[in-house]
Amino acid sequence: MNRRNILVGLAFISPCLVGFLGLTVYPVLASFYYSFCDYMIFEKPEFIGLENYRELFSDPLFWTALYNTCYYTAFAVPGCVAFAFLLALILNLKVRGMAYYRTIFFLPSIVPVVASSVLWLWILNPQIGFLNRALSGLGIANPPGWLSDPAWSKPALILMSLWGVGGTVVIYLAALQDIPVQLYEAAQLDGANAWRRTWHITIPTMSPVLLFTFIMGLIGSFQYFTQAYVMTSGGPSNSTRFYAFYLFDNAFQYFRMGYASAMAWILFLIILLATLAVFRLSGRFVHYGGR
Repeated sequence: MNRRNILVGLAFISPCLVGFLGLTVYPVLASFYYSFCDYMIFEKPEFIGLENYRELFSDPLFWTALYNTCYYTAFAVPGCVAFAFLLALILNLKVRGMAYYRTIFFLPSIVPVVASSVLWLWILNPQIGFLNRALSGLGIANPPGWLSDPAWSKPALILMSLWGVGGTVVIYLAALQDIPVQLYEAAQLDGANAWRRTWHITIPTMSPVLLFTFIMGLIGSFQYFTQAYVMTSGGPSNSTRFYAFYLFDNAFQYFRMGYASAMAWILFLIILLATLAVFRLSGRFVHYGGR
């Protein structure tokens, strides 16, 4: 009877198992093998050992792409977490019409990425863009060239990333609602002002949620691709050629699937090490209930 129940259960989940094995496990194992091969996608893969990895570490464009990605990650992830947290604090205030404001701030996060990228192409246009017109109205004579200037292209994309933090704001709002009111009341009786209540109660209580969103943002930022592909195509002067963009080019533009697979595994190791480092450092700052 137990064997029959197991077989029936396996039959019911067989579509999921087939999908997992065929669309996840096999591609991962295949990419690991191809990373040691000279594989031009239309030809039979030829085993070459560590040659792809040696070539990667001597490829200047690889280091440029890695630098661009690390630059974006270092500024966009903490910036988005801080901005979303600030918005959540504001949207948690008990004022009239707050439900409408919450909806307005959440809407950008459900706009398709390609559509929002096209919108920001207009906003960041150096000549007719809304942002530069606003800066000119404030008296700034020479506003930045944004996506046409290598010095401003990555800050422009970081600025754009702040626009889509609505999903994170919703998570923070839920966490804020879960903080016991008694803690704030006790702090008020002790004379703590709003800043001290935020620093000593809100942030420590929400620290596990902040850690979760930080790690998810970290993982996503190392795979940043769509916005740069739509808006800049890697330019100007390779200033927005991010790691995932260069990986995509090697795989589907140059058809160097073995080289791209090696890049993918290096990216996996980078994300793994970065995540483990954050977890290791978080023990000093993250406070869990009952600890």
